[in-house]
Amino acid sequence: MNEQRMDTFPTESKEARNGHTGPLAGVRVLDLSAYIAGPYGCTLLADQGADVIKIEPPGGDNLRQYPSTLASESRAFLGVNRSKRGMVLDLKRAEDHATLLKMVRDADVLVHNFRPGVPSRLGIDHDRLNLINPRLIYCAVTGYGEEGPMKDKAGYDQVLQTMTGMCALQGKRGGPPEVIYGSVVDYYAAALLASGVSSALYERERSGLGQFVGVSLLRSALTMQSARMIWAEGESLDIGRDMRSGGVTGIHPTRDGYIYISANTPRFWKALCEKTGLDRLRDDPHYDTVRKRAERYADIVPQLHEALAAHSALEWERIFGDDVPSAAARRIEDMFDHPQVLAERMVSTFQHPAVGKYRGVTHPIKFGRTPGPASFAAPTLDQDTGRIVKELEDSREG
Repeated sequence: MNEQRMDTFPTESKEARNGHTGPLAGVRVLDLSAYIAGPYGCTLLADQGADVIKIEPPGGDNLRQYPSTLASESRAFLGVNRSKRGMVLDLKRAEDHATLLKMVRDADVLVHNFRPGVPSRLGIDHDRLNLINPRLIYCAVTGYGEEGPMKDKAGYDQVLQTMTGMCALQGKRGGPPEVIYGSVVDYYAAALLASGVSSALYERERSGLGQFVGVSLLRSALTMQSARMIWAEGESLDIGRDMRSGGVTGIHPTRDGYIYISANTPRFWKALCEKTGLDRLRDDPHYDTVRKRAERYADIVPQLHEALAAHSALEWERIFGDDVPSAAARRIEDMFDHPQVLAERMVSTFQHPAVGKYRGVTHPIKFGRTPGPASFAAPTLDQDTGRIVKELEDSREG
């Protein structure tokens, strides 16, 4: 990474740091979760101004141990846990358990991803904490939900992908199932977490009471497939649910690199034919609907590939412009300095005690009147325990 480029990268403005602190300013979140779904859901709350305290066991969040080319910290942990303060509590120790219960009294939200039976054993189940703080929003992230024969199983992103049919539909026709990399189920669950907690906080303004909020990877995986998971009365269960457009819409090779093309509408199909010199196909009645093109994709795709060989993916992206939805296949590394990403200020520079300076994603949501606070780096293990405990003591004395 070029240090000079990082130094000149635009950081958050002084106004953003010193002005409004986001729509969730004043909300305190206790994040006891690990891995991705729970922690990133809490990060989304932090982006909106919540004071998020990440509470880890003595060994730390397991995500810290994930493979990383960074010597001092996991890249995944940094990306998932920005804008949080960090502390360590061993909930099996009476003293640390008592500290957490004291923190619960003044907290607005508690998030964990323990299996359903674990909170009771740790003495932090919803019923107990509700007695301590009836205004607490208690959010539990599970693999399979709170009921049923699988409720006590641990859930993992790619396990749920495979179980719920995502991998079967991701694979090529007639080929084996394929995993979708990028933890899509986890990240969607994180979005559901932030949405559910925010809704519960809104409802609390009317009722004055907190409530249980349940998020599961199973519900996340199925919700992501709402367009596929429709079974009409009278139709066969084993029917086509693949929404792909027969190979025309998809990723294709070019002279240099690959490009994604979407040609589902009549307008886009005609524009694709015109731009690639395939005018003979444009008004051919054999190809004038998405369904017909899907049925005859084997006739179309070889001709399309021959035409695309005339230019590189980046050149085709410029040629298609707004007439054909398309994107050259880029690496994630290319996004750090993409003009649109820079214009949207989607990447900020962070300072970390062990890693040093790094750049990462920030603020996925814009608020016109109450922009969130400047993001800061994920905490090192046990980074803020002393300060947080002192704050707790001071608040009791006050």
